[in-house]
Amino acid sequence: MSAAPATSPAAAARGLSRPALAALVAAGVVVLCIAPFLVKNYRVFQFNLVLIYAVAILGLNILTGYNGQISLGHSAFFAVGAYCAAIMMDRWGAPYWSTLVPAAALCFAFGFLMGFPALRLGGHYLALATLALALAVPQLLKYKKIEAWTGGVQGIVLTKPEPPFTFELFGSPLNQDRWLYFVTLGVTIVMFVLAWNLLRGRVGRALIAIRDHPIAAGAMGINLPLYKSTAFGVSAAFTGVAGAMSAVVVAFVAPDSFSSFLSITFLVGVVVGGLASIPGAVFGAIFIQFVPNIADQISKSAPWAIYGVFLIVFMYVMPGGVAGLGQRLFRRRSAAP
Repeated sequence: MSAAPATSPAAAARGLSRPALAALVAAGVVVLCIAPFLVKNYRVFQFNLVLIYAVAILGLNILTGYNGQISLGHSAFFAVGAYCAAIMMDRWGAPYWSTLVPAAALCFAFGFLMGFPALRLGGHYLALATLALALAVPQLLKYKKIEAWTGGVQGIVLTKPEPPFTFELFGSPLNQDRWLYFVTLGVTIVMFVLAWNLLRGRVGRALIAIRDHPIAAGAMGINLPLYKSTAFGVSAAFTGVAGAMSAVVVAFVAPDSFSSFLSITFLVGVVVGGLASIPGAVFGAIFIQFVPNIADQISKSAPWAIYGVFLIVFMYVMPGGVAGLGQRLFRRRSAAP
C-alpha cells in the first residue's frame, strides 16, 4: 500500500500573504479555545476523543502511509499505553500528565521489538501478524496472574483530574472535561509538531524511499532493518500516547475496549484522512468519531450498514482521502490563469 505524499500545509499556504496566514492561524486558535465553552459536556468529550484518535491515526500513518507497512494491530499499542497510564494513576498515585512519557517509551520498545519479525513479512502477511497481536493483547490483559495490576475483566476505574483553577466563559465553567480538552489539545499539538519535524527531514525521506523502492533505498545506504523497526517503534509510541490520554479522558480501561475492531477503525481513519498526510489524521479522526453517531441517528436497526454506505460513497468521491482532495484542488488552483 503506497501513496504519494499529499500537498503539505506549507505548500498550500504559499498562495496566502503573511498577514493573511497569521490572521487565519489566530482565528483557528481562537475557535479552538472557545469551542468547548459553546457546547455541552458530552460534545466536549467527543472533541477530546477526536484529538486522541488524531494522534493514534497519525502514529499509524507514519507506519502505513510513510513506510508502507500495513498494521492491523495498533489497538494493542493503544491498550498498552492506556493500561500503562491507568496502572500508574491507580496503583502508584502518579499524576495524569506524568504517564505520557512512560507510555510512549513502553510502546516504543514494544513496537521496536515487533518491528524485527516484521522485517521478514510484508503486505497481507504483516497485516495478519499484527492482527494476531491485536487479538492476543486483550486476552493477555485478562490473565489471572496479572489481574492484580490490570483489574482483569472488570478493568480499572479512574477519577478524572480536577482543573487547577476556576474559570467561566459564556456561562460554561471550566469543568473536568473542558480542562482535559485543553490538555489533550496541547498534547496533540506537540505530537503533530514532532511528527512534522520527523517526517519532513532525513528520516521522513528515508521512510518514503523504503516504501517506494526498498531495493534502491538499500543500495543508497539506507539501513532498512533499522529504519523499518524504528518506524514501528515511533508509530507505536504515538499510539501509546493516544491510549494514555484516552485512559485519562474516559477514566476507565477494560480489555474489551481494545478489540481488533479498533485497529480497523484506525486504518479507516488513515485512509479517509489520506495516506502520507499529517493534517489528514484530524479529518480521519472526525470521520471515525462522528459518522457512526450520524449513522445511528439515521437507522437504529442497521447503523453499521449506513456507516458502510457512508464509507463507500466517501471513498468513491475522494479515493485519495481528504488530503488527496485538497491536493487536487490546490493543483487546480495553481494551474488556473
